[in-house]
Amino acid sequence: MATEYGHGYGQGLGPDYGQDHQRDFGPGFGQGHADGGRRGRLPAGLRAPVEARSLREFAYVLLGLPVGILMFTYAVTMVSVGAGLLVTFLGIPVLAAGLAGCRGLGALERARARGLLGLEVADPEPLRARRNGALGWMGAVLKSGTSWRTVLYAVLQFPWAVFSFAVAVIFWVYGWALLTYPLWFWLFPMYGGQGGLQLYGDEQHSVFLDNPFEIGVTALVGLLFTLASPWIVRALTTVDRLMVHGLLGPTRLSARVVELESDRGVVVDTAAADLRRIERDLHDGAQARLVALAMDLGLAKEKLTEDPQAAARMVGEAHGEVKTALQELRDLARGIHPAVLTDRGLDAALSSVASRCTVPVRVEVDLTERPAAAIEGIAYFTVSELLQNVSKHSGAGSASVDVWRVEDRLMLQVEDDGQGGADASGGSGLAGLAGRLDAVDGILVVDSPAGGPTRITAELPWRR
Repeated sequence: MATEYGHGYGQGLGPDYGQDHQRDFGPGFGQGHADGGRRGRLPAGLRAPVEARSLREFAYVLLGLPVGILMFTYAVTMVSVGAGLLVTFLGIPVLAAGLAGCRGLGALERARARGLLGLEVADPEPLRARRNGALGWMGAVLKSGTSWRTVLYAVLQFPWAVFSFAVAVIFWVYGWALLTYPLWFWLFPMYGGQGGLQLYGDEQHSVFLDNPFEIGVTALVGLLFTLASPWIVRALTTVDRLMVHGLLGPTRLSARVVELESDRGVVVDTAAADLRRIERDLHDGAQARLVALAMDLGLAKEKLTEDPQAAARMVGEAHGEVKTALQELRDLARGIHPAVLTDRGLDAALSSVASRCTVPVRVEVDLTERPAAAIEGIAYFTVSELLQNVSKHSGAGSASVDVWRVEDRLMLQVEDDGQGGADASGGSGLAGLAGRLDAVDGILVVDSPAGGPTRITAELPWRR
């Protein structure tokens, strides 16, 4: 069903629109063309051996061997000693201390991956001791899945570190050695009485690389090794990324718990902010008008016998104040939860919002049934706030609202033909709206290039 509402056009951009609604394209966007031009002069395959990222990844592999030896030795020793002493009481504290040490080494590994690989892995869930004291702490360490996953990481990382160290060093060393062989041959044409690099030799035969063709082929092979080395090292560090992320990071369940705790905080803060807004609107609006109305009626009562005409005039003014107060109360009630939304659903409620917009708005709602009341309310307020932004900031001549369902998701899309530049970051109204949607597993996507048009899509769970 498609309907158009509204009259007139927007009043132009607000004074802060250029600053508050500029689209965020990420760091370095303004230099993209210049950097791309410089980088485009040299293909990525030729840049890779000397890029900072490749050198950091190679350093990560080199450090992986001593770190792997340390972690493997510590983990196996402490777990073995602790398990062997479990027949006595000493086994429990030794095993707990070993697991705690492994957790500390896991934190160092996350820091190493963050610094050299740029891998951001959140810290795992903290220890939750059910009671205070040493026994409570030991029990929490022994029951924590993070502790045992760190031990598993220490056991698996060591053989992989040996393998990746050997492969990386062989390719890097042989690649650069063969590539620079013409230089070494020029500096040292004779070594040990023989010319060139010996490839093979026994009591009767020997093969040396000592003529221009063989030297050129050697340098070419070295070039291939050198160009391939960064990509081989990158493939090796991909396995390290998976192990660090999977074994040293939080589990999906714990991450979900943290997310729900954060969402609960957002919901509580939003509810508190709404209550403060309602209290402020009542205090500054309808309540103030009702107090003034009571005073005017009291004065009119006193003048009723002395000056009936003045009293009638004051009663007329009070009647106008009553109408204004009633309108403010209706607007406030509509802001809490409009009756039309409860009685007739999103189609009628959004049509009512669109009729109050300062630009013509086409509304199309394609729903065969109604979602949960809470989701329906969030969808209503989302569209209402987006249309307010269209009226105040976009400078648009027309807008549209589309609502439909895709499987178990409710989709909303508000589009206008204004100047664009809307930004959902940095404390703007869109950022708050995105936080509200995130609290119920919703998503807000802003597509607003400079010059327009602006298309904002919201996705909510259906939840019957």
